[in-house]
Amino acid sequence: MLDKRGFDLWAEGYDKSVGLSDDDNTYPFAGYKKILNEINNRVLTSSANKVLDIGFGTATLTTRLYEQGCKIYGQDFSEEMIKIAQEKMPEATLYSGDFTNGLVKPLKEQKYDAIIATYSLHHLDDEQKVIFIKSLLNLLNTEGIIYIGDLAFQTRDDLESCRLDAGKYWDDEEFYFVYENLKGLLPNLKFEKYSFCSGILTIKN
Repeated sequence: MLDKRGFDLWAEGYDKSVGLSDDDNTYPFAGYKKILNEINNRVLTSSANKVLDIGFGTATLTTRLYEQGCKIYGQDFSEEMIKIAQEKMPEATLYSGDFTNGLVKPLKEQKYDAIIATYSLHHLDDEQKVIFIKSLLNLLNTEGIIYIGDLAFQTRDDLESCRLDAGKYWDDEEFYFVYENLKGLLPNLKFEKYSFCSGILTIKN
């Protein structure tokens, strides 16, 4: 798992390397563009205005929402990625901070129409995911939705199959979503598969 400095160093080449994995349909980013496109479309068709992006990286997704008039808030721990994102979205409200320690106070004082997290929450183990996601539900406006696009599997068997296929490339320091393990712990959780190693999870209040 990359630390803060690792993500800072990866910032300039992040979009390219992710795109190559997606284009080749390989772990870990197979389905990446489909997931971002789908979340983008759902947020826009829901008429959401105020959007929180957790672990926004280089703002590949939120830049599109920003350009369509959404008011963007976000938190990321990579200063270099924040710089790139802020250049793309000059009026976005972006904060530096490691979300594994929680959101910064100003973000917790707001309410949002949509909260998105793409390829970021796999840095939390299952117990931490449940606690963190439940805390996000309190930040949603009425009819608000949490959209999580990430490495995710319907069952533990699906995850283990992917682990076997990935071999030496598998990252044992990341904690991927397994729907069957979380569905009883998070209210109204839904899962949609987008590739052999990814999907979208949605949660409503």
